[in-house]
Amino acid sequence: MSIESDLSLLWYVIAYGIIMVILGVYYSKKVSKSEDYILAGKSLGTLVLTGTLIATWVGSGSVTGGQTSMAYSFGLIPAFLLTIPSVIGIIALYFLSSRIRNLGKYTVSSILEEKYGTSARLMASIIIVLAYIGIVSYQIKGVGYILNLTTGISITWGTIVGAVLIIFLATIGGLRSVAPTDAISSGIMVIGLLIALPFMFVIAGGWDEITANVPQSHLTVTGTLSTVQLLGFLLPPLFLILSDQNMYQRLAASKGDKNTKRANIGWIIGLLIISPVIGLIAFAASSMFKDIDPGMALMASTLVLPNIVGGLLLAAATAFIITTGNSFLLSGATNVTYDIVNKYIKKDATDKQLLGTTKVFVVLLGILSYLIIQFFPTILSVQMYAYTVYGAGLTPAVLGVLLWKRVNKAGGLSSMITGVAATMIWEVVLSKPYDINSSVIAVPISIIVLIVVTLATSNGQSKSSKIA
Repeated sequence: MSIESDLSLLWYVIAYGIIMVILGVYYSKKVSKSEDYILAGKSLGTLVLTGTLIATWVGSGSVTGGQTSMAYSFGLIPAFLLTIPSVIGIIALYFLSSRIRNLGKYTVSSILEEKYGTSARLMASIIIVLAYIGIVSYQIKGVGYILNLTTGISITWGTIVGAVLIIFLATIGGLRSVAPTDAISSGIMVIGLLIALPFMFVIAGGWDEITANVPQSHLTVTGTLSTVQLLGFLLPPLFLILSDQNMYQRLAASKGDKNTKRANIGWIIGLLIISPVIGLIAFAASSMFKDIDPGMALMASTLVLPNIVGGLLLAAATAFIITTGNSFLLSGATNVTYDIVNKYIKKDATDKQLLGTTKVFVVLLGILSYLIIQFFPTILSVQMYAYTVYGAGLTPAVLGVLLWKRVNKAGGLSSMITGVAATMIWEVVLSKPYDINSSVIAVPISIIVLIVVTLATSNGQSKSSKIA
């Protein structure tokens, strides 16, 4: 079956877009200072916090990459397994959330500065921006897929429209407007997916018909992947979520520790509903749509579902993609403003100037994200690359600050440099040998370097720990 655009589905997307713009403008009027823009005034209750955590983490990474691409390209069980690292990471954050919230920091790089010094803060900011513009880039392309599906316009032009929409919504109200719209988007997504799943299986002919029309290898534990290749897909999301600045900012934006912990539980429940259902729908779509872009699998299913069901699912997918793009764009701009501009260029900037600067960099990083997506063949490839740059470059060093009192400046800096360098060498210089993602190489090396260098230089720990 081939993909033919259905213009009627566009109305659902337009309706969602109008609602989000109205809410964004409404909540933007409540932004009067940087804390409102970046941490929503630390006012998020359990329900809104749960919704924004779910919406931010799922996004285009699952809707057009992640579970969708895994189920279509490699098999159903690998798509299911991709949920496990996220759940493990959320459980870890449950126990770390109080400590993260009490730190009261806007950025992960400022957390690293207290242990590793100012050079670590600058280096971390660069790593975060590099990773986040990659993540934003495939959210932008996700919108391009949706518009291509509904209107027939090229993905290129659809991606441009996606860039404009995401940049606009991120700019006007920050987390104050993003968080409540996230909560609405999460509700739409859960309802849309649960309604669409049984329809999709009936339309595809049932389980027996679906499995008869996919390669038999897609029904095995690792699908068409080797064990090492599968591991290369499982490590990046785990090591991203453990120190993801976006998640840290949301945890810090809650009203209190009880709200944070309850939201973490809700986050897990939501993920255990959403992720497997996405994988099942994409798997069913793989039996019906041959030779399409893997990232289109979930969205292609909206063309065969009853119009209202397909429209609801497409609106839900749009919701997650746009809110995730908004969030990562806002978070990356925060790094540039506070860790670079305010730290080195304009140290005496007023709160109003910092707020304005953040909005300017939201726009600039959004444009850069659009340019970057032109150089990656698939959404899944840029997703794994961005996750690994962040996970290998920052997570071991961040966990060292939170969990290991002995860790020192030499160990932290060495780990960050080695993690990023190993990722770049494996992905760019060596062109990903044996089709194994760099996380299998870069993450272990980063951890080993953190431990070995810290132990080897531990005599100087007391001095290095005093460097701010």
